[in-house]
Order: sequence, then structure tokens, then C-alpha cells
Amino acid sequence: MDIKKKVLRLCRKYGTRDPFILAEELNIMVLRERLGSINGYYNQCYRQKFIHINEELEPYRQRFTCAHELGHAVLHPKANTPFLRESTLFCVSRLEREANCFAAELLCPDEVLREYPGYSTAQLAQMLGIREELLWCKQSAGRELPLE
Repeated sequence: MDIKKKVLRLCRKYGTRDPFILAEELNIMVLRERLGSINGYYNQCYRQKFIHINEELEPYRQRFTCAHELGHAVLHPKANTPFLRESTLFCVSRLEREANCFAAELLCPDEVLREYPGYSTAQLAQMLGIREELLWCKQSAGRELPLE
């Protein structure tokens, strides 16, 4: 599965990298609610897709959470990772890793990385409002990032 191609196709089709706008265009309802210690989750009920986001998160964290859950909606629309994690022996780490890579590709396009040569991954992550390890996801996909 080429996550980068899926992200580029979506961005080209809808003319945006904003995960909230993409969710709306894909007819995915985004609900902000109190979720305690949970950042968010994706589910599907009667063919309607939902992204639930913890309303208590900072805006940049809500944006990343929406991008991550959008990754689940696009890449694994029928998988229910909270159920799989709690009720089965199925390992969901691959699904979570793919959703993280989707979010990294969506929120951190290669053009932005090229725009800031010489910046460390920590600096880039802080500027983009994402976790540093997500930039390593892009590097593991074959793109070089600056080293600290």
C-alpha cells in the first residue's frame, strides 16, 4: 500500500491538505467531545463514518488527531482498532503505524521539508506541530531528512 500516493491523490482531488476539510469532502462526520485521556478514534456505523476528537486537546493536536483518524478512515475503513485492541489478540500496531504515516504525509509534504534545508527533525516537527517520530516515518519511506 503506497500511503504517499493515496495522500497525494486525495490532496489533488480536493485541493487541500486540511484534514477537517478532507473529512467533510469525504462525508466523514467529525465530532469534538470530551474523551478523557483518549485523543480520538474512528468508527463506522451503518455506513456513516465518524472521527471523534477530544475537544480538550490543543488545536494543533486536534489537527494531527483528525489527520491520524482520517488515515484510518481511508486506509482501514472497516477496522475497529479500539475493539481489536481490547477484545482480540490482533496486533493493531501496523494499523496505527500506517495511520501515523498517513498523517505525516498529509501534514508534512515533501515541499515543506525542501523549504527548510538544514533544519533538524526536532525543529521541523516543532514548526509543523507534529511529533518528531512522525518525520522518521517519512524517512523510512525512502526520503532523506536532515539529521541532528
